[in-house]
Amino acid sequence: MSNLAETSSYLSGLRERATTKLTDGMRSDLSRASTSEAMAVLFKLASSPSTAGDALALLHELQVHQVEVDMQHEELRRSRVELESDLIRQTAHIERAPAAFLVVDEATVLFEINLAGARLLGAESNEVLGRPLASLLSAAGGEQLRKMLALARGGAVPETFELPLLPQGGVSRRLLCTADREVSSGRFLLVLLAPPSPC
Repeated sequence: MSNLAETSSYLSGLRERATTKLTDGMRSDLSRASTSEAMAVLFKLASSPSTAGDALALLHELQVHQVEVDMQHEELRRSRVELESDLIRQTAHIERAPAAFLVVDEATVLFEINLAGARLLGAESNEVLGRPLASLLSAAGGEQLRKMLALARGGAVPETFELPLLPQGGVSRRLLCTADREVSSGRFLLVLLAPPSPC
């Protein structure tokens, strides 16, 4: 038998003996025993010459386990800080991107929009969030948008379409748009760009 297996077998037997001693005349539900109760029993075991060795071995195992838990906690804390930092950085990148990023649902209702998206649509973010994007497009643009979402829903490779906006101040504008489905939410991510100006 290997050293590791012997140690594991010894600790398992020790845990079993400790459980028997802990439940003998005390509590049968160890999972609910408080730390102070467990320490009191450990002290009782350490006080007796016949069980002092077992108590020390059990205490050592508990200390090792506590160090492991502390290390795991520290690693989780570090990971959380890194993830939060990455999220802040990615959010800033998207918010400040030169391309417009929008998230819409099946009914084209806008759930998210970055600064470039609001500028391209000629409105403030709070004015368009919660509204259907199709309401800002011409009839032909609304139909193109529904066609794009149907393709994205079917898993097609994103294509670029022209979406005519409703005229503003007598000026007609068109935007280039691609759509892809967000797997996690079932919504759609749209990327909008102003078409290049003719030379």
